[in-house]
Order: sequence, then structure tokens, then C-alpha cells
Amino acid sequence: MGEVDIQPWLFQIEPYEGESFSHFLGRFRRPNHLTPSGLGQLAGIGAVVARWERFHLNPFPAPQELELLAIVVGVSAERLAGMLPPKGIGMQWTPLRLCGACYGEMPCHRMEWQYKSVWKCDRHQLKLLCKCAKCEAPFKMPALWEDGNCHRCLTPFAAMALHQKAA
Repeated sequence: MGEVDIQPWLFQIEPYEGESFSHFLGRFRRPNHLTPSGLGQLAGIGAVVARWERFHLNPFPAPQELELLAIVVGVSAERLAGMLPPKGIGMQWTPLRLCGACYGEMPCHRMEWQYKSVWKCDRHQLKLLCKCAKCEAPFKMPALWEDGNCHRCLTPFAAMALHQKAA
């Protein structure tokens, strides 16, 4: 009997508008029961996925890497590139920031929240949070935001909007 090329069955995840690369990678990995290194191996790009989820983008993802990842995740390389920070935009990777009101409308981490020039939500005119409004735990990396709440006290991110100050 000849060899049969068996393609793995993967759940496809549609990216949210403005979603960060880290958050999307985590949302794709969880239902597919993949580790960062497992996703990298499937795509043939090695261990870089774990670095990308932590926003360690130096060196920046190469177009060839995004093309290989695109095949596995079922999202175009151009769309994946759009989840990365634009060239020349200063990024602040720590602390991780969040607008609870935005999260309540669309449950994802937005890349723009990490721009150095951004300290408030332009949509809601609220200062971005950099820790839980209830227990003050710093936010984990977005790839780990599984349930949309604080990992320590379980306060929903959307509920934190009530504690955000006007900008």
C-alpha cells in the first residue's frame, strides 16, 4: 500500500480586527491543543512562536516565516503581518495594557494598546489599565488570556471598565 498524505485537522480561528499577534496565536493554539513549539514545528519555523507570543520581535518575523505560518493557521500572511506593529512605531511591551470597555465589545488584546504613544483608549476616552483593577495583578501576556479575566482574582476584563479613569 502506498503512502498516504494525512493533513492534520485544525480548528480555524478568525482574527479580530486590530487583534495583537500574541493574542491571536494563543487563541489558535488552545482549541488545537498546541504548544508554541508545536505550532512552530507544524509550520516548519522552529521555536520562534514562543518568542512572538511574548512580543520578542527582534528579529522581526520574516515574510517567509509568516507565509509558512499562514498555511497552518488558515489566515493570509498579509493579515498576520497586519497583527504586528508597523515599522517605526515604538512599542512598550511591559506592562501589558488593556481597555476593559473595548474588551467587553470585542474580546481581544489590541496591538495599539502597546504603542508607546498610546496611553488612553481613543474610542472610550479612558486611560488604559496595566494591572487588574481589583487585585492589582499585572496582566499576563495576551496569548494566555484564555477566559478574559484576571488570572489571580478572576475579575472579567470587561468589568474593569467601571474602574478606568477618564482621560
